[in-house]
Amino acid sequence: MFTALVYKADAQEKQIQIETQSSALILKAGKNGLLYQTYLGAKLNGNSGYNALSKENTKSFVINDGNPLNNLRHLAYPTYGTDNLFESAIRVTHNDGNPSLELIYVSHRVDKLDDNTTETIIKLKDSVYPVEVTLHYKAFYNENIVEQWTEIVHHEKKPIMLYNYASSMLHFDADRYWLTQFHGDWAKEARMLETELTSGTKVIDSKLGVRTNMYQTPVFFLSINAKAEENSGEIIAGTIAWSGNFKLAFELDNKNSLRISSGINPFASEYSLEPGKVFTTPSFIYTFSNKGKGQASRNLHKWAGKYCIKDGEKPRLTLLNNWETTFFNFDEKKLTDMFADTKTLGVDMFLLDDGWFGNKYPRSGDKSGLGDWQATKTKLPNGIGFLIQEAQKTGVKFGIWIEPEMVNPKSELYEKHPDWVLKLPNRPESYYRTQLVLDLSNPQVQDFVFKTVDDIMQTSSGVAFFKWDCNRMMTNAYSTYLKNQQSHLFIEYTKGLYKVLDRIKTKYPNLPMMLCAGGGGRTDYALLKYFTEFWASDNTDPFNRVFIQWGYSQFFPAFSICNHVTSWGNQSIKFKTDVAMMGKLGFDINVKELKENELKYCQDAVANYKRLSPVIWHGDMYRMVSPYDESRAVLMYVDNTKSKAVLFSYTLHPLYDPQYNLVRLQGLDPNKKYKVEEINLMPEAKKTLEESGESYTGDYLMNVGLRVSSSKVETSVVLEITQI
Repeated sequence: MFTALVYKADAQEKQIQIETQSSALILKAGKNGLLYQTYLGAKLNGNSGYNALSKENTKSFVINDGNPLNNLRHLAYPTYGTDNLFESAIRVTHNDGNPSLELIYVSHRVDKLDDNTTETIIKLKDSVYPVEVTLHYKAFYNENIVEQWTEIVHHEKKPIMLYNYASSMLHFDADRYWLTQFHGDWAKEARMLETELTSGTKVIDSKLGVRTNMYQTPVFFLSINAKAEENSGEIIAGTIAWSGNFKLAFELDNKNSLRISSGINPFASEYSLEPGKVFTTPSFIYTFSNKGKGQASRNLHKWAGKYCIKDGEKPRLTLLNNWETTFFNFDEKKLTDMFADTKTLGVDMFLLDDGWFGNKYPRSGDKSGLGDWQATKTKLPNGIGFLIQEAQKTGVKFGIWIEPEMVNPKSELYEKHPDWVLKLPNRPESYYRTQLVLDLSNPQVQDFVFKTVDDIMQTSSGVAFFKWDCNRMMTNAYSTYLKNQQSHLFIEYTKGLYKVLDRIKTKYPNLPMMLCAGGGGRTDYALLKYFTEFWASDNTDPFNRVFIQWGYSQFFPAFSICNHVTSWGNQSIKFKTDVAMMGKLGFDINVKELKENELKYCQDAVANYKRLSPVIWHGDMYRMVSPYDESRAVLMYVDNTKSKAVLFSYTLHPLYDPQYNLVRLQGLDPNKKYKVEEINLMPEAKKTLEESGESYTGDYLMNVGLRVSSSKVETSVVLEITQI
């Protein structure tokens, strides 16, 4: 049971401290009754510093880092319609047409959820209208993570209209600010771009409804005062846990103060809120680091594994996928032969991809069958149950691909339920990838999507894994179910998806699932509560994947990022496999076409990966050389006892005969001695690292370093580092 402390608004105690092991967010209710943010940064010793920051005056003063601040001028959750001149967190229109809101502090309490987690709950209400706003701040002490969200409720006689409804608003006062955003497109996901913020508002958002990460990933780094490096500098890392339209806005005002608002994108989404009904925003998740980007990433990785991603502390399945071997052209024999290939390779599971379903309109390409989730009799006469049993006989698990939110017009589902599809009245249907989006705001459609999974799980002993895809965004979006509330569609669709996934997770709590959306079109911590991992990109060329995986590693732990060895690119099987081992390893190759030495290499690499996966999945990640800075990338994982580490070095496209410097390792114990061994070698190949097999102190490895990189184009080195 949690304990709660409740504070009422009075002159004695109105300062609110939300602290983690090394960071603090300080709020204070002013004499005017409004709630202000007075501090966000490194945790201070004692309360005297926080008290000084919260003095109620209008003069500027200087704190230790030399930055002048004005007290009580940053509203914690600013409203629209009174005297706020800048971005508002909330904007409403009341029953009488009044568009203003003024939120007065009422009370707060602190709930101790467990030994590591507290939740601070702050009640605000309008002084005239019966509108209440509750701010929630959940602090994860050891991981230095804060999760923030908002609840809005009213008791007017009729619905009020919500126009803005941010999850959070954070304030900063510094000399300069640098924003790192993560952007791209299909096959170019999570590319990093750092720019200095200038006066005005920078917006990162999506209006695509689903597959919302297609152009902008809902994550960011904000460097304060100076550009943060990997191991130095003040930085905020933030992300929004929402799987629909999102908006992150960075507004730099006339006094060089920065405010960051986050939440659901209100574009085309004004929300009519019924009396007594609570509108809950998604969570904004952030961490503060004064030790650079690397520490911010490690904070998020630890938190995600323990508190957010499904089965974050459990093992993952390595797999062989049939897609690039067969595409849509397969039958039972081709698939059962690949079960043997799966066993030969040494991975855990065979994954059957697209093309296994539809009978009236068999799925022979992307133009038909989507929505008809019955095995195609001409391809699979004995059904999915037969495949499950045959896989089990071979000693491997069986997984399957589905895309249950989508439908082809050429399908039995569409013929029976054309009203289940999102499409505009009086206009032609708009296709993308020859498909349409099902209306998940409709409970009947939610039941259908759940039944799709449930029926497959009732077949034989059930599949061991789902790959859940989503290959188009919302365009020409209109819901016949929502009728006169079309502006609710983007929100209600996302809520409907969560309802389906809640039902699946409740009935099948141990079912692992991969999140996919035309590549990395869905990568957020809301959906990852239901999925064990995500597909980072359809681009599996290892050169490109180094950049894609590097970008995702800033916010997501290695075990959640699926990387496959495929036919993309003409690099060696070693380079492809070593790059894929940086995260959750899989294969999508024709095993029978591998040469003898290539197969032997893959088998050895899989064995190494299984042996070292606890370090890769759950160790602390250190990025030492960025591919954005040099023509190589070097990173390593270190377990929590600092007794085992794995280092990956990828040489990309260097100039002729590059003279790479020594790389100083990180995260080791300086007082321990370690043996360094190069692994993942092709049969009979010579070792790249001359020092392989030698032993060094952690102090030497971290202060002198090793020459870990090959000089040859698109080559790789993997080192196993073991405490003696």
